Amino acid sequence: MELKKDSNAVSIDMLLIVHSEKRRAAQGAHSDRQADPGAPPQRRGGLQGVGNGIRRWQKLERNDLHGTQLTVEVHPRDAMPQLLKKFPLAKRTYVQGYSCLQGDKNGNTRARQPGGKDAHAYPWDRSSLKSMPLDLRQFEKLDTYASQVTVKSGLDALVSDLLQEAHSDLERVRAIWIWICHHIEYDIEAAQEKDRQAFKPTTILQTQKTNCDGYAGLFERMCRIAGVQCMTVPGYSKGFGYQPGQSFSGEFDHAWNAVFLEGRWHLVDSTWGSGLVDSTTSKFTFLYNEFYFLTHPALFIEDHFPDNKNWQLLRPPQSLRQFENNMYHKSEFYNKGMLSAHPQTSIIKTVNGKVTVTIESCAPTLFMFMLNGKQEHGLLSLRKNGMKLDVYPPTVGTHKLQIFAKGNSEIYSSVLEYTLKCHYADIDVRLPTELHQPVGPSWFSEQMGITKPSHSEPVIYTSDGRCSVSFGVEEGISVLASLHGDDGPVTEETQRRYIFQLQREKRTELKVQVPHAGKFALKIFVKKRQEPGNYVFVFNYLLCCTNSKVNWPVFPESFGNWGQDNELLEPLSGVLPANHSVPFKLKLHGVAKALVKGQDTWPLTLNREGYWEGSCSTAGCQEVYVMVLENANHNFYSYILKYKVNAQ
Repeated sequence: MELKKDSNAVSIDMLLIVHSEKRRAAQGAHSDRQADPGAPPQRRGGLQGVGNGIRRWQKLERNDLHGTQLTVEVHPRDAMPQLLKKFPLAKRTYVQGYSCLQGDKNGNTRARQPGGKDAHAYPWDRSSLKSMPLDLRQFEKLDTYASQVTVKSGLDALVSDLLQEAHSDLERVRAIWIWICHHIEYDIEAAQEKDRQAFKPTTILQTQKTNCDGYAGLFERMCRIAGVQCMTVPGYSKGFGYQPGQSFSGEFDHAWNAVFLEGRWHLVDSTWGSGLVDSTTSKFTFLYNEFYFLTHPALFIEDHFPDNKNWQLLRPPQSLRQFENNMYHKSEFYNKGMLSAHPQTSIIKTVNGKVTVTIESCAPTLFMFMLNGKQEHGLLSLRKNGMKLDVYPPTVGTHKLQIFAKGNSEIYSSVLEYTLKCHYADIDVRLPTELHQPVGPSWFSEQMGITKPSHSEPVIYTSDGRCSVSFGVEEGISVLASLHGDDGPVTEETQRRYIFQLQREKRTELKVQVPHAGKFALKIFVKKRQEPGNYVFVFNYLLCCTNSKVNWPVFPESFGNWGQDNELLEPLSGVLPANHSVPFKLKLHGVAKALVKGQDTWPLTLNREGYWEGSCSTAGCQEVYVMVLENANHNFYSYILKYKVNAQ
């Protein structure tokens, strides 16, 4: 080409590349993967929590490519070709395309491959979940607008409508991402069909359904119309059916996108951003997941392994073996504010029948766990920024450990999953099935009104079967405690009779007598006195007693008139010996008279220290009551304590 050196001649600073539909299809073509219900887990992927048939990605042969004849016009710098005037977005398209497209030795055009300036350091530096600085609040108006845009005609018109509120490449990508995540449903049935055709963008708009490569193809097409360079990236994923430690081989099972923004490549997965499929009902639910928008590559690599290592955008890149062996933190791990977890491998072995897992979080968080689907055989204690979990598998073999976190929402979400290999089960560490989580006091119990506990550790050892636990209680808070064991006399009727609760100034004291040797859960509940509703579980202690000679009876039964400020010194045993004279000593507040009633009635007298004292005979009776007269002008006595008398 010759350019005349006159006043109208210009250097080329815009390049328009045109592909025929046939060649365009060949570059993105990949045949459908045939659904195989019996396929191993690693051949399943696509959506998180989804079983699907993913199309096979194929390498293109040279004879599959077909060129297109082009006529290239050179225009003055400020002039626009007549052809481009028909398309309002075309100018951005070819300008952006020129900046990111390169030509190979055969004259074909391709996106610029990611290089050193695109790479992020591995491992994650905890600075951000995103690959570029973002304030999600800046997208609030745009997100609301984009999620409400409807399809009126074709893809070009849809993109044009979406970009009405977008004023930068970042906002253009965001608008497209939000629309796809809120309008395109994962097509479960079509994903399982054999020999199906590729999902075309026009078909996706009509049905508003597709699978992962359809999501990726639509996202790429819409970005290109919007003038943003975008690529579809195939690879392996730790999606539905993934088992910790499994290997990957053969066909790629997933597809996602890379977008070019502010001079660097960034990663998105609109399939996993849109929602989940319930594996039991095979129903798709739109459940937006922000995590997969411009995800930091050091986090994206945990569940996405691209066919080309350059698309990891990592320095250094990870090998497939590392991808298989690395710990997989689910997106909710980071969404809920988790920072790290130990051990850092998904398959862990017990040591002397025990496994310890710790999690560090950026804020106080509630956790729970399940071992083989049950909340048993573990001690989970909350920390200010995380948690510690000791697990004692009950049998030798392989066990599934799941850890859940609550975060700022009201729903516990699965954040981690481990496979435990147990070669020795410690049968001596049998924990009560009623031992719920968490164990021990923490920031949460303080938040619920319980402060400065006498025992900060979750496990209390007692040699004689007795212990006393105390803690401060905020004003207006009522405390309830109960004792639970797996066997013996601790039944639902008596689970609170082995605890006697005392109130001293602003502290509550729990006197506990375990009925026999063993392990027991001491549960603590609270409730605001002026509010309706039930008591709420806060935490529990694990009480351990190995003394086989322990045989404590229950405490006396207390009634509603037994005030929290009262104090019982004796008798503490709720079962009195027959034919004995039994001394009584109590501190009672706000009463005019007090007496003990058995076969006969014995008055109690108020001493100088403020205690009511006296004694009674248990001869000829089966029960003994402590009764009070609250008003000297009344004749009605109220029951406050009840004792049983042993049979002769």
